Amino acid sequence: MARDHAEPDLDRELEELPTELRWREWMRRVEAVLFASASPVPREDLARVVGQGTSVELLIEDLASDLGGRAFEIAEVSGGWMFRTRAVYAPAIRAAADVGEQVLDLNEFDVAVLAAIAYHQPITRYGLKDIFGREISRDLIGRLHARGLIGTGPRAPRRGAPYTFVTTEQFLVAFGLESLADLPDREQLEDAGVAGDQSPPLVPGDKETKSQTVTL
Repeated sequence: MARDHAEPDLDRELEELPTELRWREWMRRVEAVLFASASPVPREDLARVVGQGTSVELLIEDLASDLGGRAFEIAEVSGGWMFRTRAVYAPAIRAAADVGEQVLDLNEFDVAVLAAIAYHQPITRYGLKDIFGREISRDLIGRLHARGLIGTGPRAPRRGAPYTFVTTEQFLVAFGLESLADLPDREQLEDAGVAGDQSPPLVPGDKETKSQTVTL
């Protein structure tokens, strides 16, 4: 969400409304902001549309409860909140011809390289070669970059100062992670069928990963 624009003339306090209606209106405002945003919306942005001192977290909880039984839900991702289709409907989304471009088709090795970057960032192509024992093609790096899953990090302090690669906010959004601390551990990756003999050493995490095809 843009943060450098002038705030609109908006009645945040809604003092003329009864308490219950005021709360419902604040919920609807939060819902409208999340619906309009393609990226996670941080707390400070949501706080701009509700009364001073109002708990954004409680509004989110009540809104999430209202969405029970709907095809989408509120997810906390990358320090903010966003709407996300429930995982159970991913096959239906992939089957719809008109949303094919929203699916990230990553093969097993693509996912392994992406995992290596996530766990070892910032890392160079040379560092990836050391992990996998083979050259990582520029085309593969280009595919991950084109999908917005990785970006360019600081240059490495070595001869030639090669570029390093890091994951992006879009990576967190695509895999439903709030932060890099939520990356799965190696055992969870193996259970999901993502980790194999070519997978990098992984550090402990908490949440399970998603498979090679990710629906945004």
